[in-house]
Amino acid sequence: MASEDELMMQDATDDGESFDDDFYSGGDAHDSDEDDVMDYDFNDNESDDDSDTLLAHNRSQSNFSILNEADIHKRQEDSITKISTVLSISRVAAGILLRHYNWSVSKVNDEWFADEGKVRRIVGLLENHVPLPDEEELTCGICFDDYPRNEITAAACGHPFCLTCWQGYIGTAISDGPGCLMLRCPDPSCSAAIGLDMINKLASDDDKKKYKHYFIRSFVEDNRKTKWCPAPGCDYAVDFIVGSGSYDVTCGCSYSFCWNCTEETHRPVDCGTVSKWILKNSAESENMNWILANSKPCPKCKRPIEKNQGCMHITCTPPCKFEFCWLCLGPWTDHGERTGGFYACNRYEAAKQEGVFDESEKRREMAKNSLERYTHYYERWATNQSSRQKALADLQQMQTVHLEKLSDKQCQPESQLKFIIEAWLQIVECRRVLKWTYAYGYYLPEHEHAKRQFFEYLQGEAESGLERLHQCAEKELQGYLDAEGPTKEFNEFRTKLAGLTSVTRNYFENLVQALENGLADVDAHGAYSRAASSKSLGGGSSKAKGGRGKGTTSRSSSSRNIDDSGHWSCEYCTYANVRSATACQMCQQRR
Repeated sequence: MASEDELMMQDATDDGESFDDDFYSGGDAHDSDEDDVMDYDFNDNESDDDSDTLLAHNRSQSNFSILNEADIHKRQEDSITKISTVLSISRVAAGILLRHYNWSVSKVNDEWFADEGKVRRIVGLLENHVPLPDEEELTCGICFDDYPRNEITAAACGHPFCLTCWQGYIGTAISDGPGCLMLRCPDPSCSAAIGLDMINKLASDDDKKKYKHYFIRSFVEDNRKTKWCPAPGCDYAVDFIVGSGSYDVTCGCSYSFCWNCTEETHRPVDCGTVSKWILKNSAESENMNWILANSKPCPKCKRPIEKNQGCMHITCTPPCKFEFCWLCLGPWTDHGERTGGFYACNRYEAAKQEGVFDESEKRREMAKNSLERYTHYYERWATNQSSRQKALADLQQMQTVHLEKLSDKQCQPESQLKFIIEAWLQIVECRRVLKWTYAYGYYLPEHEHAKRQFFEYLQGEAESGLERLHQCAEKELQGYLDAEGPTKEFNEFRTKLAGLTSVTRNYFENLVQALENGLADVDAHGAYSRAASSKSLGGGSSKAKGGRGKGTTSRSSSSRNIDDSGHWSCEYCTYANVRSATACQMCQQRR
């Protein structure tokens, strides 16, 4: 009998059929499998080792741009030029203004033309430069020593200080951090701003470098539209169009993160859920739950004790050394053969019948259930994270080692093997989505049974589909890597892997959208119909049956199954749709 993958690929290659018409579809009917393959643009002149280009191609978005240091410096200079030109002020003064107003050109213009005098007072820009007194010797305002006029300098305010004091003042401010960008005149009564011209004139070379570093970083850190990539060691910044939709961005270093909260990309869960989940993973609450569920306090010193084997005779650790019964927590001196011996306690059983231990036992049971539920979701969350890290390592090895080897054995240029990289990139992305579905499931309200039932079904189908793609990209590909020479079946493998990649991508995109919408279309009756129709189709839960299964009925009959309530069940995802729907409301598959 044909295998599950063979049946799926046979459906996808029939005349007039397409992968997007298969069991997990999110696109239009005209997107054929041939189009999916041709989208890779097999071109011998295309670069083979540009992994950044591949990542950008896979996750291309138009609502953000990646900035390196040169890009940041250019944007900074452009902003300074705009302000300097429009307001007819020096570039140094323009830089001080922009720094004060968080590098917002529009904000500077609005405030300046509304009340120029007020802005000058706030920022510390004097309209007229005050010259030094025309004397041969001047007194420094810090050390109060007299110096020749050429050893004294001042800011626009004209307060005289010697070069040594200036260097010490500026050096100390720069050593204290980015606050040096708001430096003012050393005179306590003066608020004149100290600009880049004074820094270049008076600071040491090391201090100049630090100041310029802070100055460039301020363009990102003070600008509400830009943020640094949070990946360790990455110097890229991301410029984001606020309010443009998804917050998911991919940096030039290939790290993907949420621009809003700067955590790793976490669709389909929102930033608030991610924050709660991360806090829960790092907090002590689950440790206390474990202690409450798996230990009892010593009746004397109250230290928690775990019993994992042995009899009911417990001896606390030194210096306490109190001996007691594990069941009733009474002194062991009151126990013996008459109370049930070492492995039972008649006193505990009698007290339990009277309800003495009801509250404590209930509290322990609740803690145990809470801990088991959290552990269930956390272990699977962590497992998918580990699988994603392994897939990333496999992707790296594929790009650096296996792709060249496969190119030699199959006598095909590496540019025509990029469908393999696309598959691995999709595996990495799907592992990330699956990981966060467990955080989503943990916070899904217990009383919403229909949503929980449907969520678990969708999650199981996602896992099943991803496993098929992963197996094809890993195990089946290994056969071609181990082959002695070119094989006729490789083109069929190409079509199959490209098709599975497209199908999996479509399903996961629909899954993310459904979860982000809160499974709004689900009602109690629909959830029951989906479960029933899944069994009637021979699919069941993907965890038990592995997706569609071998017993799936034909398209002509299953897509028209209408139950007593007027719902029709989709052949591919078994969603119970209303009678009037011409396409599945979940996977977009047409009737």
